[in-house]
Amino acid sequence: MYESRTLHYRPPPWLRNGHVQSVWPTLFRKVPMVEPEPEVIATLDDDELHLDWYRQGSDRLAIVSHGLEGHSRRPYVLGLTRALLREGWDVLDWNFRSCGGVMNRQPRFYHSGATEDLGLVVNHGLSGAYDTLFLSGFSMGGNLTLLYLGEQGERVDSRICGAVAYSVPCDLAGSADMLALPSRKIYMQRFLRDLKVKMEEKAERFPDLIDISGFDAIRSFHEFDDRYTAPLHGFRNARDYWAQCSALGRMRDIRVPALMVNAADDPFLSARCFPESRRELGAHMRLEAPRWGGHVGFVEHSKDGFYWSERRALAFLQGLT
Repeated sequence: MYESRTLHYRPPPWLRNGHVQSVWPTLFRKVPMVEPEPEVIATLDDDELHLDWYRQGSDRLAIVSHGLEGHSRRPYVLGLTRALLREGWDVLDWNFRSCGGVMNRQPRFYHSGATEDLGLVVNHGLSGAYDTLFLSGFSMGGNLTLLYLGEQGERVDSRICGAVAYSVPCDLAGSADMLALPSRKIYMQRFLRDLKVKMEEKAERFPDLIDISGFDAIRSFHEFDDRYTAPLHGFRNARDYWAQCSALGRMRDIRVPALMVNAADDPFLSARCFPESRRELGAHMRLEAPRWGGHVGFVEHSKDGFYWSERRALAFLQGLT
């Protein structure tokens, strides 16, 4: 049985910086894994989702959701997957629409509130012989996970035992403001560079719906979400999208044990991403805010290769199952 070394994250001094923590795993972390079993499932609107299965005959399944412009084989996803496999879980990692190297078929792509897609993956996973389901998500995937559970409320499937979400921009408007700051320009440029490639392909397929002229003038999610995310997914504008899809307003409706871990030095998160009152968190939601960790960082150098975030997830799970 796994035993947590500590519930408190104390990195070495050179890692006590939110920006270093945020970029280090992307640049330097490698997580050796066996090849997953791929699967493609259809959505109700004639689209598809691409899944990665890691099966070892367990009756317990974990579903892991990646972050903005991520995919199912990012190091942070694989790190948690490896930790869960060692604890005897089957794991299902999935790709949001347009992620994972395959463009989806519809004009729409993914967004922070696409809980119908997560719900489809959950129902698909539970169609197997599983007694227990655990949900986890990183960044946008963390918001999606908590929003889904909030929307489920009292209707949540009894097999879902709980959830852990990391680096969650649960206040989408505030996080958009943070990423619009000049000091966050390097992050915003990378997101927009990746999104431009996708929107160019979308424009080729759907020229009557999507126009990419002037894309290079976009500097923030305020502009990108106003121009693309909101109209393609049925929202009035960016503010309407952020208001409807922020998990912050639905946490009090969650009815399974849920843990949100947001580092205090996360350069992506606004102050409202650290709710403290029971009125906002509800009875089943818990927030932990380590002093360090950056955005999807929580770096740890250890013989087993685990990061602190993975140890924290396993320790949380021990209290549930």
